[in-house]
This record gives sequence, structure tokens and C-alpha cells, in this order.
Amino acid sequence: MKRLLQRMLDESEFLSDYGVRRSRARTSNGPTCFAATAAISRSVHARRIRDAPLRRQFQLARTIWFPLNFLIIESLQKFHHYYGEDFKVECPTGSGTLLTIEQVSEELSRRLSRIFLKDDDGNRPVLRHTPELQSDPHYSDCIPFYEYFDGDNGRGVGASHQTGWTALIAKLLMPRLRD
Repeated sequence: MKRLLQRMLDESEFLSDYGVRRSRARTSNGPTCFAATAAISRSVHARRIRDAPLRRQFQLARTIWFPLNFLIIESLQKFHHYYGEDFKVECPTGSGTLLTIEQVSEELSRRLSRIFLKDDDGNRPVLRHTPELQSDPHYSDCIPFYEYFDGDNGRGVGASHQTGWTALIAKLLMPRLRD
């Protein structure tokens, strides 16, 4: 369990400021972006069509998916009941900060919440690609639930009407309402 969490909570691999990425940030051959950048930069139309799956794979590699993160959080809460308060892991890996598994689940919930909550500048990361929505008083509080999110900046990506699984944020925000 500790080895698994060590990998998952490593910011150079899976952990991002906005949750747990879909796949590792790096591969054993170096950055995942190397092959994808080469494929994207080709100018021949036939190669672009042929390499489209590679570009799509690169785009999805570092993304945050709500169902995956929600299941991780719920599982960590259940494991905390089994392991108890004495079982601690470093979060994030390499930080020297030891947390119980329950505290790790709370940290992941906070990171996911950051996607939708306003930052110090009054902006929401989910709307990072649409600054006009950030400042428009009619839309600034109308938050779309995207299919997935950019693991590096929290920007909403994919379909913007995923009220099913992305609405799980409401359950993660509930403890904040009780405080």
C-alpha cells in the first residue's frame, strides 16, 4: 500500500495540483511529450491523419478524470478504517509531510475542488480557456462540468455538459459546508 501511494502521490508522476492524473507524467523513455510533439509537428496531411490517435493519447495522458479521482478518494477513506491513524504516508512524495490515509483523501478532495473554486485572483481554473466567462457577471458563477480537466492548469477539457460524474464535486464539497 505504501509503495502504491508513494507512486500515486508523486507530483512528477501522477499527482497534480488538481487531483490524480489519468496516467504517468513521464515514461521510462523520457517525457511523454517527446513522441507526441514530433507527431504533432509533422506537416504532411496524411501523417497528421495517421498520427491523430497518438496526439489524442498525449492529450489524455495528463488529464484529471472525476470518476477515477472520486473512486480513489472513497477507497482511501475505506482503507483508513482498516489501517487506522497509525498508518501514514508522505504526501506529496518527497515533501517530508506525513499524513494518514484519511488526510490524503481530504487533500485529494481539496485539489479537485480547486478546479471549480476561485483562486486568489478571483478566477476559476475550470474556466482558464474562456477568460470572458471569468469576468462576465452573468456567467462567472455558471460553472460548466467538463468531461475531464487539464492536470497542469485545471482547465476544463472535452464535453462541457458532464453533469453526471463531474457533479460528484458536490459530494466532495459537503464537508466544507459543515465547517
